[in-house]
Amino acid sequence: MKPKDIGVLFALAALFGSSFLFVRIASPVIGPYLTSQGRVSFGAMALLILVFIIGKPTHFKQRWKQYLTIGALNSAIPFTLVSLASLYLNASLLAIINSMTPFFTALVAWAWMKEQLTPKKLIGIFLGVIGVTITVGWSPVQLTFEVIIASLCSLFSTVAYGFGGVYAKKTFRNCTPLPIAFGQLVGASLILLPLTATSLPDTFPPISAVLAFSVLGLGVLSTALGYLLYYYLIASVGPTKTVTVTFLIPLFGMVWGVIFLKEQITSGMIVGLFVILSSLFLISDIQAFRKKT
Repeated sequence: MKPKDIGVLFALAALFGSSFLFVRIASPVIGPYLTSQGRVSFGAMALLILVFIIGKPTHFKQRWKQYLTIGALNSAIPFTLVSLASLYLNASLLAIINSMTPFFTALVAWAWMKEQLTPKKLIGIFLGVIGVTITVGWSPVQLTFEVIIASLCSLFSTVAYGFGGVYAKKTFRNCTPLPIAFGQLVGASLILLPLTATSLPDTFPPISAVLAFSVLGLGVLSTALGYLLYYYLIASVGPTKTVTVTFLIPLFGMVWGVIFLKEQITSGMIVGLFVILSSLFLISDIQAFRKKT
């Protein structure tokens, strides 16, 4: 990759990693559904401004069905699941479990697109599950029933990302990043609106500067800008190189959690993360890719 693309890759990892920090701050205060709604709605509004400035067509009339689908798979469902999980898991655990996304992407690609699921990938998936088990079971968070359910919610969010990634690959070939990112967030906003409207709290908590920045940062930085960079990288360097961001997201997620939330990182979390990241080499075929390049 060119130095510019490497810089974008690290910026994307930092932005996606910060989303777990923002969710962890906002969700326990205003609720998981309103947090997810704010995330996609503020993200959509930020991109709408950019659409007007650039004058880029969004093709929403022609692709509204596709935007609703990718909005559900890549935003509405996983964002809500992560927000629910953040009620019981810290930002570091959320970021580590999120690194399971390539495993389920490989499974979805095998089932949907008939891509070969090699023994090496199967071993990688097995190691990834072991890594998540080590991480959750050997962390500073007490292993209660609620924590187990929260961990499953976080894990299922990566399943949704897996379907979303394969769907985007099949549906939005040769498309520029801005219309896809904007359409995805508008679609997610529309899908979440009924759920949010029926789950509003009776009394809203005082809006502090930290809470306001968390919701805005989640929508504008982690989501709007993050997805722009994500789709830019897919168009610039391809999905194979873009997926390497998965190695960096949990590291940034842990760093932000330690710096801003004073979270404790245990040896079990480090071991679990190492197992997950090691197994990603088997899933993403990075070694084979390096030989080709």
